[in-house]
Amino acid sequence: MTYFDSHAHYYDERFSEELSESVDDFIGTLLNNSVSGIVNVGTSPETSKSAIKQAQKHKNMYTAVGIHPSDTRFLSDMDGELSEIESLIKAPESKCVLLGEIGLDYHYEDTDRERQMRYFDEQMRLAGRLDIPVCIHDRESHEDVMNVIRRHPSVRGVLHSFSGSSEMAKELVKLGWMISFSGTLTFKNARKPKEVAAAIPRECVLIETDCPYLAPHPLRGTLNHSGNLEYTNASLAEIWGVSPEECAAVTEENAERFLKLPLISHG
Repeated sequence: MTYFDSHAHYYDERFSEELSESVDDFIGTLLNNSVSGIVNVGTSPETSKSAIKQAQKHKNMYTAVGIHPSDTRFLSDMDGELSEIESLIKAPESKCVLLGEIGLDYHYEDTDRERQMRYFDEQMRLAGRLDIPVCIHDRESHEDVMNVIRRHPSVRGVLHSFSGSSEMAKELVKLGWMISFSGTLTFKNARKPKEVAAAIPRECVLIETDCPYLAPHPLRGTLNHSGNLEYTNASLAEIWGVSPEECAAVTEENAERFLKLPLISHG
């Protein structure tokens, strides 16, 4: 049984600080065992380059290239930065399968929502022009995220670590979007994600770690990694009333279809 991790950040400093082996060796071990594929997700031009550099070393590691809403506060030249993102996406060696991680994050009171919205809108426009799916970050910004999605009807993608309602998920699925569940699905108070997982078609579901963040129960607070997908997969299988093997196969096939990847093989 293998799992496809649709959202990870292996360039994050926590890996190099907390692992007892090199990050590349660690990724290689995962990909040779329980993990069939990983999407290494950038959050800025610089981290996108780091994600690409790592992915180039591993056959079944791919990338998402984009500007995260929280990173927009550190940037100052949107036109230049988006031009750089476009160049990274177009480079064959980037192994880029998604434009992301983009979106909105309203968790903190001092957030510049207008600035986040400009970057989000422009990256959605870029995705439409390049005909590439997107990976969206949505934290406490559901209504505005949906409004942007509706403004760009030609763009498709995935809502990662989904935290919205069943009604929102059903509308996204009707529009041709995917829904991804992280370790939060395993949390004891995760009523809403569990309801969403039960309410939408199985062919629209992906699983992810968002590692090194969002370690699943019972590992909360530890360094998360793709090998921990077994916990999210087990929770999803229980919700669906299927075996863990069937659940893993469904989400793996969904990832391959959505990302237009060849059938994955180890080696």
